[in-house]
Amino acid sequence: MTKKDITLGFVIGAAVGLLVQPVMSNLAVTLANIGLGVNMTTRIIAFVFFTLFAPLALFIASLIGKFVPVVYQFSKFAAVGTLNSLINIGVGNLLIAMTGITSGFWFTIFASVSFLCATTNSFFWNKLWTFGAGGTAGASQVVKFYVISGGGFFLNVTTATWVNTLRPVAVQGKVWANFAFLCAIGVSFLWNFLGYKFFVFKKSKETVG
Repeated sequence: MTKKDITLGFVIGAAVGLLVQPVMSNLAVTLANIGLGVNMTTRIIAFVFFTLFAPLALFIASLIGKFVPVVYQFSKFAAVGTLNSLINIGVGNLLIAMTGITSGFWFTIFASVSFLCATTNSFFWNKLWTFGAGGTAGASQVVKFYVISGGGFFLNVTTATWVNTLRPVAVQGKVWANFAFLCAIGVSFLWNFLGYKFFVFKKSKETVG
């Protein structure tokens, strides 16, 4: 594990710690009902936890990666994926907080906007760090990336919209909307990893580490 990986692990962790804040705000009532009040203390704890957890998880994965190299690469993808997920969910929750809308046509728009923000972030992190495909991105690579991301976009937004229509009457709209976001992220995660690794950022001789 290099110093660069450690530094970027802290950066990802801190970013996730910040992005989780609007989620905590939208779910404040639900969290309070299970004994987790949202206040300055819990916000700081969440920020510190994610900031420290990300590099620690990468370090553990790097040890396993000495025996199974792809594990470390996948852990970096998972770290970036976590950041993308929080951008996805964070932007979605910010739009929900700003409008109060948790379903219908505008929810689909929110899911689309948040996914596109996460996808743009994903390209640069995965190109320059996860798969080590440095240099200037050529038109072909960008096209391939957006072809794969297009598939991920369809899976993500369709899943989020469909799951959101299944909300039980007893479940709060903001809670179910976040559940829909999480389901969508889970569906598109593996698709993106395989597509980026073997199609977008594929190298003739890959060095993982």
